[in-house]
Amino acid sequence: MSKLILRALAGETLATPPIWMMRQAGRYLPEYRATRAQAGDFLSLCYNPELAAEVTLQPIRRYGFDAAILFADILLLPQALGADLWFEVGEGPRLSTVTTMAGVQALKPREAIHETLAPIYETVRILARELPAETTLIGFAGAPWTVATYMIAGRGSKDQGAAHALKDADRATFSALIDVITEATIDYLSAQVQAGAEVVKLFDSWAGSLKGQDFQDFAVKPAARIISALKAKHPGLPV
Repeated sequence: MSKLILRALAGETLATPPIWMMRQAGRYLPEYRATRAQAGDFLSLCYNPELAAEVTLQPIRRYGFDAAILFADILLLPQALGADLWFEVGEGPRLSTVTTMAGVQALKPREAIHETLAPIYETVRILARELPAETTLIGFAGAPWTVATYMIAGRGSKDQGAAHALKDADRATFSALIDVITEATIDYLSAQVQAGAEVVKLFDSWAGSLKGQDFQDFAVKPAARIISALKAKHPGLPV
């Protein structure tokens, strides 16, 4: 195992720490801006395997980071589950909302997500072929709480107020939504690993607004469930 990040994740102390950046493909790169313009819009770029692989590779060519992180978005999973998703220029993502048990039950079954997400897996396959031999490929998904906050509010917010309100008023509906996202995330990340991702990452960007038992129930336990299922399917997988 010669890849630096895999060695570090296995517990080895290295003379030089391996480096990658969360948003290493992005607007600071003129070549990214050119490829984004070629794609037409952000979602079209995410779902075009050749162009998504290209923008994932651009910072590796320029800076030689130790890992490449798949170019995608955490909100592709809600879209695959049946939510409408679009991006408002200058404002960010917008989704159709899920706020009732009927809304949760109307989401697509977990096995249906792969039809929408197939281009993402193709991007991973391209990267597994084209990355330098020393570069690790990181796949990722949003953690259930963070994804749920967008699905409930229909957008990002500073305090995740809509998600907290639903959680406090209708815990059964909220828990059911978390369960749907958790199971779909297991399948999504497993498919990324099958396509060639060597490490997977869960982004729980908004976990800091959960307190006490809610943090245990809706940040820690879903993440533990995802990790346990992935390691059962893919022994030795770093998460």
